[in-house]
Amino acid sequence: MKGRLKILISCLLISQLFLMTVYAKPDWPSDTGIQAEAGIVMDADSGAVIFGQNIHAAYPPASITKILTALIVLENSKLDDMVTFSKDSVYNVEEGSGNKLNVTDGDKLSVEDCLYSLILHSCNQAANALAEHVAGSREEFVRMMNDKIAELGCTESHFDNPSGLNGDTQYVTAYDMALIAKAAYSNEKLVEISSAVSHDIPPTANNPEGLTIYNEHRLVKTTDQKSEFYCPSAVAGKTGYLIKAGNTLVTYGEQDGRRLVSVILKGSPRQYFIDGKTLLEFGFSSFENLPVTGNETSYTSGESPVEVSGTSYKPSDLELEPDCTITLPKGARFPEADKSLVTELPSGSPKGAVALIEYTYNDRKVGQAYLLAKGSTTPAGEGSESGTAEAEPTGTKTDSNTNQTDASGKKGIHGTYVLAGIAALLVLAGVLTGFFAYRKKKESREIALRREERRRRLKAEGDEEAFDRILKERRKTKNK
Repeated sequence: MKGRLKILISCLLISQLFLMTVYAKPDWPSDTGIQAEAGIVMDADSGAVIFGQNIHAAYPPASITKILTALIVLENSKLDDMVTFSKDSVYNVEEGSGNKLNVTDGDKLSVEDCLYSLILHSCNQAANALAEHVAGSREEFVRMMNDKIAELGCTESHFDNPSGLNGDTQYVTAYDMALIAKAAYSNEKLVEISSAVSHDIPPTANNPEGLTIYNEHRLVKTTDQKSEFYCPSAVAGKTGYLIKAGNTLVTYGEQDGRRLVSVILKGSPRQYFIDGKTLLEFGFSSFENLPVTGNETSYTSGESPVEVSGTSYKPSDLELEPDCTITLPKGARFPEADKSLVTELPSGSPKGAVALIEYTYNDRKVGQAYLLAKGSTTPAGEGSESGTAEAEPTGTKTDSNTNQTDASGKKGIHGTYVLAGIAALLVLAGVLTGFFAYRKKKESREIALRREERRRRLKAEGDEEAFDRILKERRKTKNK
């Protein structure tokens, strides 16, 4: 008996060792860094802060302010509206800040042309004229700017003007700027404008033949793969510079169905582009997004009612906000994220929301999803089959243990050991199966990534057809 007991204990210890090795919760990657004083990379879909450095420290934003200006203009005007440049909009700027469009008072350009000038080559006169066009005055437009950032959840920033030139109380944090960029690059037209390499401006008084303007964001416009600024995931963005602000940069990137925004504050020449690139590459290579729908079933399936602020809902009457994701380190599983149910809903919550599910991982917020009532829901009343038991607290599990007895009423110790041994072996088998499945999945993913990188490189070299032909030939050989 003692021998069997020792064997059983050994099996249990081994199974636990494997369990810890295979399913250990991955740490949050931190193997990156930037030389700028402050920076952040945020997932544009989940809102997760993937990396942050001094993200709540305030700095002058410089011309990345124009991203907010463009967003407000797009939300409050038509692209074919004509904008008239007033004398104040042209000449009421800081000395030495330039006039990149060479416009004069009385010139007229469309809202769309002004937006291209605003974003691609950072024309301060375009910022002033657009502000006057939308709000009637720059002062009223600034009020709209500060109202907008409050709506977006920014609490650490303030704007004095639409151009980003020096202001006594004009400052922004990396975190708030990421929130602004997240909202801005959800606007398709702004992405289109910000990703353009060049744009033709029609004739004006001082430019009778018109002129062509060019994008100043090196990560967006660089196509030479040998360049240190080559960043294929960079889609759009905005640069900025003031003596007090240093170099500032916002970059919007897309890769493998994911969207990221990176912000650099108080950077240095050239390096600030490298910092922006570093953050995007880190976010795309080390993290992945997992959908909430399909993974989260605690509140929308089963028979037990869901308790929300004293009201019991049938799971069949609840649904999750669509298209929500959480951001986790690669290799982490959805159940490894902790969750909590927030019943005091924030302002601006969607119609029909009864609660907000917030997800965290290693104490970092990684995403959220609203719990919505389907049409007119029927609370689970007393006497229903599922009863009115309170929902299980978030992040906790309940286990029950039963002791079997033999015919004489004494515990069947021998039978318990046998069952425990079988259970331990089943656990060990399951763990090993999971380990090999995980390894196979990881290898498949790495192969797919290498294949996609190879395809992208060959496509750039104009030889993608050769790559596809090789793949087809290999598949035919494999199937013979």
